[in-house]
Amino acid sequence: MSLRDFGHHSRDYILTINGGSSSLKCSLFQVGPPLTRVLSCLVDRIGFPEGTLTLTDVADGTSERRTIQAAHHKDCVDPVIVWLEQKVTHMGLVAIGHRVVHGGHRYSRPQRITSDIMDELHRLSHYDPEHLPAEIELIEACGRRYPMLPQVACFDTAFHRDMPLVARLLPIPRRYEAAGVQRYGFHGLSYAYLMEELRRIAPHEAQGRVILAHLGNGASMAAVRGGKDIDTSMGFTPTAGLPMSTRSGDLDPGLLSYLSRTEGMTVEQFHTMVNQQSGLLGLSETSSDLRDLLASESHDPRAAEAVALFCYQAKKWIGSFTAALGGLDTLVFSGGIGENSAVVRARICEGLEFLGLALDEARNTKSAAVISKEGSGVTVRVIPTDEESEIARSVHHLLHQSRSNDV
Repeated sequence: MSLRDFGHHSRDYILTINGGSSSLKCSLFQVGPPLTRVLSCLVDRIGFPEGTLTLTDVADGTSERRTIQAAHHKDCVDPVIVWLEQKVTHMGLVAIGHRVVHGGHRYSRPQRITSDIMDELHRLSHYDPEHLPAEIELIEACGRRYPMLPQVACFDTAFHRDMPLVARLLPIPRRYEAAGVQRYGFHGLSYAYLMEELRRIAPHEAQGRVILAHLGNGASMAAVRGGKDIDTSMGFTPTAGLPMSTRSGDLDPGLLSYLSRTEGMTVEQFHTMVNQQSGLLGLSETSSDLRDLLASESHDPRAAEAVALFCYQAKKWIGSFTAALGGLDTLVFSGGIGENSAVVRARICEGLEFLGLALDEARNTKSAAVISKEGSGVTVRVIPTDEESEIARSVHHLLHQSRSNDV
């Protein structure tokens, strides 16, 4: 189906694909108005001997589960689409939207995928070897199944492309900037969705001084002023910034040379360590899941220290971004931890009363939409993120633009 056919089918759908390191999230959206999610799919434990494929009907909340053999992300595409086609009769798939973690310095908005863009993604794969190769595999696998169907890349870096130069520069020799080595930032699809939601529910807040805290397996923050992103915690790669489930966050760069001299550690071994063996897992030596660490912190000092460091570093980033913003009006918690852990939210905000942050204990315990006290200087919100909806919205917008240009 071509772009010209968009909107002419009795039931048009957009498929979104969001690949993680060992998982794949897909959603099927019926084209509106409004744009409506009808099915969600999760493939877990990709690369393990036996994975699971779970399909959820959004309307009634029912789920079905199957086992799946998926050594690589590309192996998931056919089983997922076959199951979707069985569930949705007369499905007219008009486009597939992909979350692409890194767009380099060229892409500041969603792009219809072409051979030139695929060449650029292959070139950029060295920027983020943890994510981009698998995402490229997914795009290629979808292209083989639907060779005529439009595919759209939605870049996680795009939200941050207009950050001020001072926030993008790395203090290394200038020749590297010309080669594209700079601070990019990530979680951009989540941040774009959160800002859209904030504009919907509190438009005056969206124009103020906002810190967005996406806290999950991957964790980062963004500082937004007047609706524009001015800084973010992640850098050239998603390893930078806050400590995460298995990623280290910011480290002294001299650590690489030290470990190379003392242990003979190679660059690849260091890369594996800071991405897969560090963060909460490395500190606790037991789990990368914050829920496990909270459950065991009373009797396991390492678990307690891992949780304390995570909250301490998050508190520091809020302080630094408040300085960059010239004050703070709204703090938004999101992501798996940010949306669900009242304990972590409270510990992060504790001691920040001088900035105007004051949580209402009852509201925070319930994970209410607003968890700050009445009359406090900073409004603290909990907004569930939805990267798949942001992808679908971006694809829908791009398709309509293309139709208008074709007329």
